[in-house]
Amino acid sequence: MGYHSIPYDRRIRENIKNYSFSHLYDMDTVREYLQSLADVLEINILLTARHGEKEIVIGDSFLGFYPDVVNDPGRKIRVQDRTIGHLYIKEIVSAENSGQISDMIDRTVALLEELGEEAYKRRETSIYLEELERLLKERRRQISQNETDDPLTGVYHRNYFLTRMEAIDRSEAVPIAVLNVNINDWKFVNDHFGDEESDRLIQTVAAILKNQAGPDYIIGRIDGDAFGVLIPMATEEEAESYMEAVQRACDTYEDRILAPSVAIGYVIKTNIEEKLEDRLSDAEYEMFNNKFEVKNARGYQERLRKGLKQAK
Repeated sequence: MGYHSIPYDRRIRENIKNYSFSHLYDMDTVREYLQSLADVLEINILLTARHGEKEIVIGDSFLGFYPDVVNDPGRKIRVQDRTIGHLYIKEIVSAENSGQISDMIDRTVALLEELGEEAYKRRETSIYLEELERLLKERRRQISQNETDDPLTGVYHRNYFLTRMEAIDRSEAVPIAVLNVNINDWKFVNDHFGDEESDRLIQTVAAILKNQAGPDYIIGRIDGDAFGVLIPMATEEEAESYMEAVQRACDTYEDRILAPSVAIGYVIKTNIEEKLEDRLSDAEYEMFNNKFEVKNARGYQERLRKGLKQAK
């Protein structure tokens, strides 16, 4: 269960069990205070952790002494109604001021409890607020991503990709390379291996498109098994080089089931009057020509079907 999923008041009540005495106090400061108290009152003092482990020993009276915190708990030090330590005292000599000593020890216990409460709540509140802030940032990031990204692949979704195309059209920036990328035989993978593997094929191709892309490339998933890519200020040579790099990365991809393959068509927008959406349709026409070549290449069918043998 995540920290943020537990109500704050419940967290404050319950989480004290995860704290030891040394989590809440500066032990050097506590030691100095108890040493001063022991000197003034002429007593020996033993401070233990919750289960009796010795934390601070002042004086020789507790040599060989093993606290039994169940039957002889001394003075319990409690935070959030939970014992976090025990305080034992022994007078060096029988003193007439035992009542004063007892009163001072009671006040010391009360002080430690008060300081422990403050330290505990301060620490827990800080952790709680940090976790809430982290959660808020994560939700903001997810909301921002969901507004632009395709959840399966992480590239832009269709609507945002079209919005980017419209913005580029308005900017009158040319030249722009427009690529239409289609996964070959996605339906074959879906029919034979199911939704999980066909989704993984889409994710694999998206990753290859991103890995081969330059920093200013704009990639969107424009249909179930189709992607669009925009390359600002591109030459035909750059578009051709990217196309070849993507197809080569697909062809050399090693996987027990998947044999990714894509058909790609591209055109270059050089006229500011042209619409990128229209040029994307032109690139689709070129993609179908490329698909015919790729799917009829030697060895394509054998590679496509290798997963059938592995799956048996």
